[in-house]
Amino acid sequence: MTEGTYPHSYGGVSVWCDQLVRGMPEHTFRVRALTTTGTEPVVWDLPEHVSSEPIPMWGPPNGRPSARGRHASPDGRRRPGGGWPSSLVRLPSARRGRHASPGGRQVSRSDARRFERLCRGFLHAILTPAAPVSGQSASSRHVPVSGGGTTAHTPRNGQEAEVFQRILRGLFEYGQTADLSAALRTEAPVRWLMDAWNARAAEFDELGMRPTVHDALTAIDLLEHLLRPLQGPPPRADLTHAVSNGIPILPGLAAKWTYGTPLCLTEHGIYLRERYIGMRRTPYAWPVKAVLLGFIRLLCCVGYRTADLLTPCNLYNQRWEARCGADAGSMETVYNGVDPARFPAAGAEPAAPTISWAGRIDPIKDLETLIRAFALVKEEIPDARLRLFGGTPTGCERYHARCEALAADLGVAGQTTFEGRIDDVHDAYAAGTVVALSSISEGFPYTLIEAMTCGRVTVATDVGGVREAVADTGIVVPPRSPREMADACLRLLGDEVSRRRLGHAARDRALELFTVDRAVDTFRGIYSDLTTPGAQRRPASEARPA
Repeated sequence: MTEGTYPHSYGGVSVWCDQLVRGMPEHTFRVRALTTTGTEPVVWDLPEHVSSEPIPMWGPPNGRPSARGRHASPDGRRRPGGGWPSSLVRLPSARRGRHASPGGRQVSRSDARRFERLCRGFLHAILTPAAPVSGQSASSRHVPVSGGGTTAHTPRNGQEAEVFQRILRGLFEYGQTADLSAALRTEAPVRWLMDAWNARAAEFDELGMRPTVHDALTAIDLLEHLLRPLQGPPPRADLTHAVSNGIPILPGLAAKWTYGTPLCLTEHGIYLRERYIGMRRTPYAWPVKAVLLGFIRLLCCVGYRTADLLTPCNLYNQRWEARCGADAGSMETVYNGVDPARFPAAGAEPAAPTISWAGRIDPIKDLETLIRAFALVKEEIPDARLRLFGGTPTGCERYHARCEALAADLGVAGQTTFEGRIDDVHDAYAAGTVVALSSISEGFPYTLIEAMTCGRVTVATDVGGVREAVADTGIVVPPRSPREMADACLRLLGDEVSRRRLGHAARDRALELFTVDRAVDTFRGIYSDLTTPGAQRRPASEARPA
């Protein structure tokens, strides 16, 4: 199960998926890909043993025209026809009367009462603040902290996650005999959400705000979209493997509830943390954000507690997952790997001092910090260059334009080039004297270990598994710190001996620890363990490094 990645777009997670399926041709893989409309082209050349089924998230439900016009996703990116018109406050005609079952018949009164109990319980759960960990004040719950992190959210002895899982399962089972989307698009859920908010009026008064009908319509509309993967027949397979927590876990939960299918969960970036970071950029009012984050928080807790095995791609993720309620005994860290044959030593450095970067142009990559750092580098090294390799995903065009404008404002546009996506990313690393990574969130970034395999020295921000990957073979700096990134680049650009020594050490480390064969072999063993009746999975302390 994927979301916005393989096989419909490029990027590190898609590379990981492609490596995994190609490395195990003895298995048949059916990819359920959460997409925008379901019409996105497949950009990867799928092997014969791999098929893909899109699950559209932002088109009209069941192929019907949307009653509310245009939609935007919870990350704030505009989807086809995206946006929230002011006319949203008017209840559409689709909200009158009882909803229908998939066959078109009206649901019974008992089913309607059942849905009301489930929906009210669902809304109550996601509106209930998380229990703070020791030392965390109540006022900090659900609030992103400075520096891009988030407060810790720990379920109350697992009770929250267990109750929420029962509610989710009830909604799934309801959707097998009735139309869950149609039920959520009636007037009733909006009214129930307003009831729940009104019951918490004192809390909103303390914040100096009151939710509106517009807020309720927006929140319910978004929840209807986010719950779509629960609808329809659950996947039938020997094993389900979610490539992310959050929304992609829903089909795997459905399969586990229905058939007892083992569930493996791999997180590259921490889903909950990245939703908190991304929510800052959304246009929604605070009550809507609280609803969405409450849902994602509980869903991630359910994913951590329900998966038969968690396979974080670094120890940083493992610590986050444990803090969010995962059982440390159900984890096995599996590092990403690269194919050494595709990333030979890069060879001679470019003639001009050059900082190169590779990735997708996205706010989470924080290219603005890199451009600001480069402006400082250029003050000391006038002939320095910055080369940025990578495409711009749909929804990030404005960010791309903002980065170009920043380079112009800082007077470095002539030395900063946006190269676009290239066929062989090895060329991007070879183009740099130093390879930089400026992200504010990462899992175990491919661009870093690929650059290391090429023997290029790196300057990278201290996020995710970066420090684990680099160790002492490059320089790690705090995120969102242009001055420190610039100083690290200046140090390496001015010291050829250190560059060569660190580059050789980086390549040796990558070839020893981060190869694709090692990673695929580890997952081959994991798949066998999870699908063999009575097999004893290795304790976490005996997990094979990869």
